[in-house]
Amino acid sequence: MTSYLVLGGGVSGLTAADDIVRADPRAQVLLLEGGDRVGGKLRAGELAGRQLDVGAEAVVARRPEGLEMIERAGLGDEVVHPTGASARIWSRGRLHPVPGRTFMGVPADPDGLRGLLTDEEVARAAHERALTTAATDVSVADLVGPRLGDAVVQRLVEPLLGGVYAGQAELLSAAVTLPALLRAARAGEPLLATVARLLPPSAADAGARPPVFATVAGGLHRLPAALAAQLARRGVTVRTGTLVRELHALPGGGFEVVTGPRPDPTAYRADRVVLALPPAPASRLLREVAPEASALLGEVETASSAVVTLAFRAAELGALDASGFLVPAVDGRTVKASTFSAAKWDWVAEEGRGAGPDGEDLTFVRVSVGRHREEATLQVPDPELVRVCLAELGTALDRELPAPVDRHVQRWGGALPQHAVGHLDRIAAVREALAGVPGLVGCGAAYDGVGVPACVTSAHRAVDELMG
Repeated sequence: MTSYLVLGGGVSGLTAADDIVRADPRAQVLLLEGGDRVGGKLRAGELAGRQLDVGAEAVVARRPEGLEMIERAGLGDEVVHPTGASARIWSRGRLHPVPGRTFMGVPADPDGLRGLLTDEEVARAAHERALTTAATDVSVADLVGPRLGDAVVQRLVEPLLGGVYAGQAELLSAAVTLPALLRAARAGEPLLATVARLLPPSAADAGARPPVFATVAGGLHRLPAALAAQLARRGVTVRTGTLVRELHALPGGGFEVVTGPRPDPTAYRADRVVLALPPAPASRLLREVAPEASALLGEVETASSAVVTLAFRAAELGALDASGFLVPAVDGRTVKASTFSAAKWDWVAEEGRGAGPDGEDLTFVRVSVGRHREEATLQVPDPELVRVCLAELGTALDRELPAPVDRHVQRWGGALPQHAVGHLDRIAAVREALAGVPGLVGCGAAYDGVGVPACVTSAHRAVDELMG
């Protein structure tokens, strides 16, 4: 019987454990998670007596991997999609509709950007400069800015990417975030024409396609608990509150990990190990067994963020006619995005019915704070963070906000790995270095992209390599 240790109980670790027992039902699998629960960035918080997502709230439904894991967890019949309420961009003092027919902010037709961009900026985008790059990777800003103008980067591309990566366009890898557009640029093809080819020709055609996002009724935080329950039924041991401090390769083959306080450590041994941890702890554990991989992962920067969730009396707050808004960093706001959860998700609206202190209806709103290399905005106490979020939310909505009935602050320190220029080569080198240590693989958001589908893909690949 082959024994496995899976280190990390986020989506990547849970997927890896599930893949292992599906491939080898006799495998002995132990999953160790340092926190008090599994799920990583999928987490619930209590607000006005209701359980709501305070981390990731959806999966990209046009990629199959996330929905596949929801199905594996037994939640396939509970998949729901957004209401169809549209998003806004808060820029230059106004809320603008997100322009139609854009690909991560890059437009098919610049005329659709009027209002959000000035006439001069629209004209600049329309006169795309014909440029060809020979580089295998460039920053998003260097890909889009010289061709369509800085305004497209600053007021469209960066806020959309910021909602996913909390990153900066000057640093993010185009090969990771906009691979189709980078391929076009390398072939000398215009970005505008490439986007027009990639997108449906009309809004009606776009509406006929499957929804972009999906979640589980009751919250995406239900997914990891359901996966862990499935694993337990198949004989996998899931142990939380077990922080791994050391990883050693044993002389006769296999591995040993050390957990617990130094005066009273506990050791676990296994034939094979899946390292499904963020880059910093993974780098620390690999120093002895794979020093090159350790050094490379240690170079991966991360962004910290916070999600402030607010509950308002619906009658006092008034109607919200959008799903939320994104904020360009160039506008100098602390808030980077807001989600009007009760307008975006029917299940959240249902949670708010009768949830108030006197049985009145509540409306739930999420506000996100924190961009890469701007951690100072988070270095304030929770009450101050809530105050800033309320002030900027009121300014965006152009109304005086009522006092919230309840509030919840979830901080995510170093939660989002930054896929900088050259990231794909760096991760290829990490995998090559780990391949020199038989029985050891890595996976997670630092490898193939952030978000649930990317983490699932990363875990699938790691287990395929481990058991191939």
